[in-house]
Amino acid sequence: MTLDTTHINQRRMPFDDHDEIWLFGYGSLIWKAGFPYHERRPAHIEGWARRFWQGSHDHRGTPESPGRVVTLISEPGAICQGMAYRIDAATLNPLDVRERNGYLRESVTLHFPDSSHAEGLIYLATEDNAAFLGDAPLDAMAEQIANTHGPSGSNRDYLLHLAASLEDLGAEDEHVFALAERVRRL
Repeated sequence: MTLDTTHINQRRMPFDDHDEIWLFGYGSLIWKAGFPYHERRPAHIEGWARRFWQGSHDHRGTPESPGRVVTLISEPGAICQGMAYRIDAATLNPLDVRERNGYLRESVTLHFPDSSHAEGLIYLATEDNAAFLGDAPLDAMAEQIANTHGPSGSNRDYLLHLAASLEDLGAEDEHVFALAERVRRL
């Protein structure tokens, strides 16, 4: 698959521009929306685990030195906490550009703290996209994250903002917190 998934996403799940939908953010979308929304609520999804396995050639790294950003991997029993946004479907067009580096829209069920739930979307980067880096030893990932920088800032800041945002949500995420600890020591 190509690095730029913008056009694939725009053909993939057509919505009327006036429809409202839920979008689940599990990475930078937790703390940096940068788009209009009607409502913002903590939420979680089930069966997915957050991992720093996606390369960032366009935001937190460069083609020559990609950063690492989060994607989700299927993991039975896992819970991934994040932030849900109720948006107009038209808001997806600029988000498709923001999330173009290998991410595709997928449907998921969002669970809210009040025990309600709703269908929504995530941007998911699977192992068949050109920017997928996959698993690596935590120390190697920490070293890469600590030393890469792209047009949207340092990869280090991305990781530390994510860790702080998850702590603010009261979320548990061993992978993110272990990486943040290692990066702080570098």
